[in-house]
Amino acid sequence: MASASFRSVVEMFHHRIQSTPDSDAMYHKVNGTFTAIQWREVGRRARNIACGLRALGLQDGERCSILSNTRMEWVLVDMGILCAAGATTTIYPSNTAEECSYILNDSESRYCFVENTKQLEKLLGVKAELGTVRNLVLMDGTAPAGDFVLTLADLEKQGAAWDAANPGAYDKVSGSVGPESLATLIYTSGTTGQPKGVILTHDCWVYEGEAIDTIGLMTPADKQFLWLPLAHSFAKVLEIAFIRIGVPTAIDADVDALRDNLQATSPTVVAAVPRVFEKIYNRIIGGGREGSAVKKAIFAWAVGVGKEVSVLRQNGQEPGGFLAIKHSIADKLVFSKVKALFGGRIRFFVSGGAPLSREIAEFLHAADMLVLEGYGLTESSAATFVNRPDNFKFGTVGPPLPGTEVKLASDGEILLKGRGIMRGYYQRAEATAETLDPEGWLHTGDIGEMKDGRLHITDRKKDLIKTSGGKYIAPQELEGALKLASSLVSQVVIHGDGRNFVSALVTVTPDEVKKWAAGAGISGEPADLVGRPELHAELKKAVDAVNANLPSYSTIKKFAILPREFTIDDGFLTPKQSIKRKVVEKHYKSLLDGFYEGAGGSAI
Repeated sequence: MASASFRSVVEMFHHRIQSTPDSDAMYHKVNGTFTAIQWREVGRRARNIACGLRALGLQDGERCSILSNTRMEWVLVDMGILCAAGATTTIYPSNTAEECSYILNDSESRYCFVENTKQLEKLLGVKAELGTVRNLVLMDGTAPAGDFVLTLADLEKQGAAWDAANPGAYDKVSGSVGPESLATLIYTSGTTGQPKGVILTHDCWVYEGEAIDTIGLMTPADKQFLWLPLAHSFAKVLEIAFIRIGVPTAIDADVDALRDNLQATSPTVVAAVPRVFEKIYNRIIGGGREGSAVKKAIFAWAVGVGKEVSVLRQNGQEPGGFLAIKHSIADKLVFSKVKALFGGRIRFFVSGGAPLSREIAEFLHAADMLVLEGYGLTESSAATFVNRPDNFKFGTVGPPLPGTEVKLASDGEILLKGRGIMRGYYQRAEATAETLDPEGWLHTGDIGEMKDGRLHITDRKKDLIKTSGGKYIAPQELEGALKLASSLVSQVVIHGDGRNFVSALVTVTPDEVKKWAAGAGISGEPADLVGRPELHAELKKAVDAVNANLPSYSTIKKFAILPREFTIDDGFLTPKQSIKRKVVEKHYKSLLDGFYEGAGGSAI
């Protein structure tokens, strides 16, 4: 790839504003209706935010956090922070007050933008612990009395006044930002310990924007719908891409309204995590099973035709002759109705954040909906590999983006190098050295194979669970917490990799169960008691206690009590008494699968 076209995201952002000032930048809901905001107005508001931060005292390189769902103001604030020569730290709105406090302090954030009074109250509840934070800026709502909290509108007014009183200052500050200036700290958890801040520079993001532009994944003629959390690197790279390319983007984080929002905005490109495609798949399958025998037969016939066409298109060919006629009929009778659920103009979806089932991708393609799977880490600025609309292979994450180097270690671990790779973990030299080797290769912890220039992920070295919603969860922490919550619990296997929620398999301590049963007036041997609803109810108290201190995505939704403890003799434990997680999951596959049968949601 050629050298960078822009020195910074700020320069890239200014170029977009100057190039297409009157073009639609974003669409956001105003009184329930999507309304356009043009690049000129985006630039004006981001400038006012930047100047407001400088008026408050922000210095070069200082961090400002954003605690908010994905919304138009998130982008305005992010660009304002960067244009003020600051750096953005992202916080999930689902994080607990303690988790927010940790990130704010670890990143040494000076200011924090909060979405609404709910998030504000969460931070005010731990105000005494926010040692580095000077001010909170409230996006929606009325600021309480005092000078610690101000509204975004007030900040923008202060910024406009500061800008007028200091001619040339904004240009000087924003122009000082260079390629290696810190742009973003995104916190990602490891298997143990506290989250680590991933250091991503302006050049990391400039590279991502350029690479996506180079492969022609999107063009200004497209329309993107963005609903993924901008606190996550996956959505962040989509933000950078639409700024770099000039793709008008509708933004709304309401998962429950996703289908209605897609129908209202008719996008051509939508990125999502695998769980959404699981829901789409289940909806299509469920619809095909409903109605008369004739309707079911038509659905089955259409899917069969779609599969024939899918095979051709996977090999770069288009249907002709009688197959083309049949496909046209299938589209009219079935596929067009399905596509209408998503606005009717989808060119393709992009899947990332967790592995996508090949079977689901192939089925959706048979229904005339292409899902392009990609791969990356927060440590690689998200996008590293991606299938292309004209060059895709299901079951792979596609070829690397131009400018990204890849090689496989002797054990098959995927190693990455390039401009998009993080510069390290913030104030974590030891952790950085464990992940970035002296030659600059990022050790991903994932195992893969390269074939025909495409990467296929085969395994994970890490023990981290990654749900189908793209959330990382450290199982050992949950397992330890559950064992501490009840003396009845002996062993725990937390399950949920690639699933849409977390579940658990639990064994109990025989002696403790005997004591509990005696106290509850229940007779029987421990092996017989595991099936009693009273024992399940007792352990549910422990599960609820653990869940009370967790963000919703990592809570244990279902669990089962196993008939006996794991032992070395039965092959479930290593000689060191460590649980062989994969062996247990394989042995209890039917039980685990049963947890997820019929588990759906309201996103689609």
